[in-house]
Amino acid sequence: MFTTIEELINLSESSGKSIAELMILQETKATGKTEEFVINKMTENYKVMEKAIESGIKGVQSYSGITGGDGKRMHDYIEKGNYLTDETFLKAICYAISTNEVNAAMGIICATPTAGSAGVVPSVLFSLKEKLNLSEKDCIDFLFTAGAFGYIIANNACISGAAGGCQAEVGSASGMAAAAAVIIKGGDATQATSALALALKNMMGLVCDPVAGLVEVPCITRNAAGAVNALCSAEMALAGIKTIIPADEVIEAMHQVGINMPVELRETALGGVATTKTGLEIKNKLFSS
Repeated sequence: MFTTIEELINLSESSGKSIAELMILQETKATGKTEEFVINKMTENYKVMEKAIESGIKGVQSYSGITGGDGKRMHDYIEKGNYLTDETFLKAICYAISTNEVNAAMGIICATPTAGSAGVVPSVLFSLKEKLNLSEKDCIDFLFTAGAFGYIIANNACISGAAGGCQAEVGSASGMAAAAAVIIKGGDATQATSALALALKNMMGLVCDPVAGLVEVPCITRNAAGAVNALCSAEMALAGIKTIIPADEVIEAMHQVGINMPVELRETALGGVATTKTGLEIKNKLFSS
């Protein structure tokens, strides 16, 4: 049905169907399942996301012992009320960290689009759910909308840190969340594509440098950055700020940057913060025995 952002937008405008509706149809054709089945599966994913956030806020510890408890710390900070920005912004940070801490603790998360970037889309969704008083159907539509944009990125570039750096993981997730946030706030498809492109450009070139090869440092807090970048990009697009470079061209540029990125910066733990003095000390401590 659609393979590019341009095709998706044209199809939405010509058919009168929402991006979420088109993604549901895409899934029924790809899987041979009914619309009811596809929607029910997404609802299951939605509930997994919700439970992961709830678990992370309570406090979890990773198996390595490197990370844990920051989701709870962020939640407690919000509860005190003495903060710099606003509650929606901070909840997005909190929910992103909480989700990825659950991942590091071997809990159940929903890869959106990957496990390493699993906190971005849910954190934006659930922070906006509370801000905008969204229904469950609204939330499911948000996820299908994000999925449509992620589908295009995955088929025209990459979503793997090993293939394209963290720009391909957290960057893609941030773009997906930004586009869906615009739509759920009442923006149009053109604004959503601007939000996607802005978010991707903001994170282009982001390396994947996990300390000790584990999806913990800097991955967990990097999801928080992806979440706030999504909100920033959505706000800009809703304000009427447009992407100068078309979204499909931005996706292609991200793909080329990923190809040109040195292997040391693509999930190998051979560069970036993974090879700092402290990063190497952590690795040696974990794997010396």
